[in-house]
Amino acid sequence: MIPNTSVPRTEPSLVTPDSRFADINLSRLHLLGMITDQGGRSAVAEDFRLIKRPLLRSARGTDGPSIHHGNLIIVTSALPGEGKTFCAINLAMSMAMERDTTVLLVDADVARPAMLNVLGLDARPGLMDVLLDEDLDLSEVILRTNVPALSLLPAGRRNKHATELLASRNMSRLLDDIASRYPDRIVIFDSPPLLLTSEAGVLASQMGQVVMVVEAERTTHSSVREALRQVEACDHVNLIYNKTQAFSCSDQYAYYDRG
Repeated sequence: MIPNTSVPRTEPSLVTPDSRFADINLSRLHLLGMITDQGGRSAVAEDFRLIKRPLLRSARGTDGPSIHHGNLIIVTSALPGEGKTFCAINLAMSMAMERDTTVLLVDADVARPAMLNVLGLDARPGLMDVLLDEDLDLSEVILRTNVPALSLLPAGRRNKHATELLASRNMSRLLDDIASRYPDRIVIFDSPPLLLTSEAGVLASQMGQVVMVVEAERTTHSSVREALRQVEACDHVNLIYNKTQAFSCSDQYAYYDRG
């Protein structure tokens, strides 16, 4: 069972040079049963080793033609509470352990951001601030961390026009920049739930790969089908069956084929 990791949220502070580094509370993550670069082998770490491998192959075009924006991976769910943030952080941590990969973890759940809270960090400016301020460069809000291969992009300030901003040309240009600036970078987006807001569907339409988290024995078949319909613009959709002890690791992960 994934613990309740929610913490009261504070507002982002101004950007300063010192604020561009984030000291992730790795001890707290370990106590929460999550992956850290110092945590050694665990059942969760083994699960995400299996989960990340096909995503990395698709991102790099190892098994066939490369996917457009294949290194942009959105982690979402049909409903709140299914464990998408838990999975996004663990996936990012696991990928950051690869020798030839750097990872940018983006909190794209702009209405209810949780990523920084789970990591034990205060709110910072981020994605929405860049979309709202043409003079603010992406590099000014990306946070280096004490995990060498992992950087963070917070959600930033709230905005009632979040859906329109995420669907804007500025966002498309930003995604192109993020996807192409560093050839070894994998970008993981912690997205809003698909059936709760429209932002998730807008984001998914611009991603190369989708990972949808499905909570065992809670999420209905109809909710899963409707959520999959919301991401039909993406051809590469993967499912994680979460919060279950009934299956082996390999049974908790699947590729959804539209054919």
